[in-house]
Parts: sequence; structure tokens; C-alpha cells
Amino acid sequence: MDNTASTEAPWRVGILFSQTGVTAGIERTQMQGTLLAIEEINAAGGVLGREIEAVAYDPASDSAQFGAFAERLLAEDRVGVIFGCYMSSTRKAVLPVVERRNGLLLYPTLYEGFECSRNVIYTGAAPNQNGEQLADYLTSSYGNRFYFVGSNYIYPFESNRIMRDLVQQRAGKVLGERYVSLDATRKSFAAIIRDIRRKEPDVVFSTVVGSGTAHLYQAYADAGFDPRGMPIASLTTSEAEIAEIGAEAARGHVTAAPYFASLDTPANRRFVAAYQARFGADQTTNASCEAAYFQVHLFARALAVAGSMDTDLLRSAMLGLEYDAPQGRVRVDPDNNHTYLWPKVGRVGEAGRFEVVAQSLIAVKPEPYLVDHSIADWSRRQLQSAAM
Repeated sequence: MDNTASTEAPWRVGILFSQTGVTAGIERTQMQGTLLAIEEINAAGGVLGREIEAVAYDPASDSAQFGAFAERLLAEDRVGVIFGCYMSSTRKAVLPVVERRNGLLLYPTLYEGFECSRNVIYTGAAPNQNGEQLADYLTSSYGNRFYFVGSNYIYPFESNRIMRDLVQQRAGKVLGERYVSLDATRKSFAAIIRDIRRKEPDVVFSTVVGSGTAHLYQAYADAGFDPRGMPIASLTTSEAEIAEIGAEAARGHVTAAPYFASLDTPANRRFVAAYQARFGADQTTNASCEAAYFQVHLFARALAVAGSMDTDLLRSAMLGLEYDAPQGRVRVDPDNNHTYLWPKVGRVGEAGRFEVVAQSLIAVKPEPYLVDHSIADWSRRQLQSAAM
């Protein structure tokens, strides 16, 4: 798909992030990160003298709507590039559309891996860029008896399957595995909390997403559990969810991600300051927001090289491209369309901000198929840990 007919017309792109529905909280930050990057690029003169113009729809956290809007963007709006999707079920709905029409989806969310489409650039973490690091940290710091709680869709099923393998490799055991609907309420977790109390795991591993996340953490706090001895650990609980959970109920729990808003680097300070100046001083960035932000800048650099929205030319320009993102210097891996990222483990501190307790010393090559499930020597070679 190409839109180079006019040398003065804007470069049109599509945006598909939910502003309503159960995952609106996190997807709203992805939308804001995307818009911030577009505004920065346009303020600097655009790309080759042409501004980027966004065509945005609200799929309302519904997979069918994601697929339908992707079709509209590519077929009717004549847009060849889409920034979007949070849940894997929504990515799976968009994937056949961009493949059939040879569009390009830039996907800024951690996911379960085991996918590599030539029509997708993956800028969120693959399992070897968050799950392995989290398993290492948890088993060395808390113990190896796990209890899984997740939302009832593809990402939690696959993520839990991978985490089960990682736990078992570390001589661990999964004591229970329960799932709740995407529209789970506080009541949905009552039986799960009772089961956790009965089985006494060392770690509760959560793949709950959306509004149910706050209900889980608040139910845990109401039960009187102590995160110092049995934390909830997650790959999906970010600053956006903590804002809904509340700092008191979130304190002491653990997340692995390539980025936290609390990173004290010049690039991140600039990003956070720009984000809050644009969207409000009370707004907080997170890993999915940061990936949504930097992938637009990667796209703009590729577009400047390609000089065209032709998908094949644009994809070729993106592969191997680098950008100094707030988390560190990232690079699109030409081997698999995923991105080199900087894994970190954070624990929620007193102010509801993540304190980094372990981090990679290098950008980690993405391995979406997690071919090597052996225990990595992160403690000696790549992972720097802080004292508990």
C-alpha cells in the first residue's frame, strides 16, 4: 500500500487503541504516547516536509471491532500503517487483515511470543525479555511455589504455559491455576483468594488485565496477605494499573518490563516531562506507552529513508533501525521484526512508583519462539540485582 501521489499531502496513519472498555486505562496511555510522538515529529517539520496525520478509531476493547476498523483503515481510509492493539486477541483480529492487504501493524505491547509476521513490527517485550528475568528474580528472592491467576483469553493461557516451564526448570511447582472473565469484579476473586490462603504459595503470578487487575490486588490486600513474603508478580501490571489499584494496595508487588516511569535517565526525564506537559501532571507513563511512543519515532525515521508508505519499502527501512528510546537504545531485529529491549524488574515502593531491583546490563535480542528454555546465567552475565 502506498500514498505518495501528492508531495504536499500528509502521511496518513491509523491508530487503534481502545478509549472505552475494560482495557481503556492502559490503551489510553498508548494512544497518548502515539499522539505525543506524532506531535513532536510534526513540530520538527514532519517527515520530508510532510506532516503525519492520524486516523483514529475506538475499538472499545472488542476484538471484532479491532478487525473491522483495521479493514476500514486499509480498505476505505487508504491507510497502510496502523499503530495499535493491546490484548493479543485484538492483535490476532488485526493480523489477517494487514497480511491480506499487505499493510503494516506496529504493535507496542508485551505478548506471549510464538508469532512472527512480516506485516508486524513488534516493539513490546517477547517472553525472553521479561518472563525469564522475572522467573529468575522471584525464585531467588521469594521461593519457587507459584499460584497462577489470569484473564480468560489467549495471552494469559500462553504466558502461564511459558512461566510454568520456567518455574519447573528452577525446580519449582505451580500449586494452582485459575482464570476470570475480562469483566471480572471483586467478587470474581473471592474463591481464588480462599484457595491462595489454603495453598500458601511463595508467589502469585498474575496475568489478569484491564479493570480486573485492581480488583485482584485490592482483594489480596483485604485478605491481609503480606507482599514481603508472598508478592503478586506480573508482566501486565504497570503504572496505569497501579493508578487504578491505589499505591497502598500495590506496594511491595513486582513487575518485569523494559521500562518504568521512574527511570532516572536524561531521555526518560525528557519523555515524562513532555508527556505530563501535554496530558496533565497527574499522568504517568508505562512500558506499553513508552513502546507506543518510540515506535512512532522509529517509523518516522524509516519513512524518511523509504520516502514512501509502500509497505515493502517501509518494512525494509525499519529492519535494523535504531532509536534512543527512554528505556535505552532499541533496535528492530532484522531476523524476526521484534525489538532489542532492556529487561528490568521493579517492585512498587512507598509512593506507588516502581523501584528497579534488577536490570539487564545489555539490550537483549528478542527470541519470540523462546527456543532455549534453559536457565540463563543472568546473575553472572546480564542481570544486576539490588538487595531486597
